[in-house]
Amino acid sequence: MDGLRQRFERLLEQRNLATEALGALEAKTGVDRRYLAAGAASLLSLYLLFGFGASLLCNVIGFVYPAYASIKAIESPSKDDDTTWLVYWVVYGLFGLAEFFSDLLLSWFPFYYAGKVGAPGHTQDWGCPVRGPHPAASWVRRGDSAPSLRK
Repeated sequence: MDGLRQRFERLLEQRNLATEALGALEAKTGVDRRYLAAGAASLLSLYLLFGFGASLLCNVIGFVYPAYASIKAIESPSKDDDTTWLVYWVVYGLFGLAEFFSDLLLSWFPFYYAGKVGAPGHTQDWGCPVRGPHPAASWVRRGDSAPSLRK
């Protein structure tokens, strides 16, 4: 549990739009930003579990920040972050395609969208969709074609 708390603290120490908004809200209300962030995450989780339009909210969360980060990556001189976000968008597209055909089946799982939003936070650091020796990222970084497409 301490690891999760430390990760949460590190996330709140980063300088970005969300932490600046939390800082402004903290200054106006006098409530610690940790409590504000935990409250916002709780409300978001409850809405994803029980709210109308959870699939739309889930897709917006999965699209807006990655689109912003992808634009920033393209503008940066490094090509590693470009490759990282390219892999993210390929995987995002594949999951979108799979969801299109399995939508009727997925509607029977009430907590699917909350799990879809929460899963990346448990498997990798926020802000970077691919960490470490990812098999797909390794052949994309080398410039090779996909192993299954080689002749």
